[in-house]
Amino acid sequence: MSDRQYPDRPLVGVGAVVFLEGDVLLVRRGREPAYGLWSLPGGLVKLGESLDAAVRREVLEETGLQVKVVDVVACLDRVFRDTAGRIAYHYVLVDFLCEPLSGHIQPGSDVLDCAYFAPHKLHQVPITPGAAEVIQKADRARSRLGFSIYDPLL
Repeated sequence: MSDRQYPDRPLVGVGAVVFLEGDVLLVRRGREPAYGLWSLPGGLVKLGESLDAAVRREVLEETGLQVKVVDVVACLDRVFRDTAGRIAYHYVLVDFLCEPLSGHIQPGSDVLDCAYFAPHKLHQVPITPGAAEVIQKADRARSRLGFSIYDPLL
């Protein structure tokens, strides 16, 4: 059993929405919950770590990509129950719109794969619950902020 499973309090995590040339970066989860599903890159915040530092670290670890944090796009919780109705996992998540800075995507040790997907095709991808909605919010924030999806990598 994972140290994340059956927690006595919610765990704080971060996620990143990274667009490149109109496509969004996703990782295929390599651990429970939602093993094998595509999701936003992200993970748990370490003790003493800022949210900004945590999201940058997680994206780098999972995809090899360095990012700049642009804006918060969602704060939400994810509760996963077992078949008996007990809380197996409980996360409080802060998702950020991020801009790619450098690097080439390559899956890290805790993900099965990473790839860019066209947002209008996400319904064809086995994706974690709520991820598509967060991506839509990030797309609206990107438009509001004048963030260009066509900015080249440095």
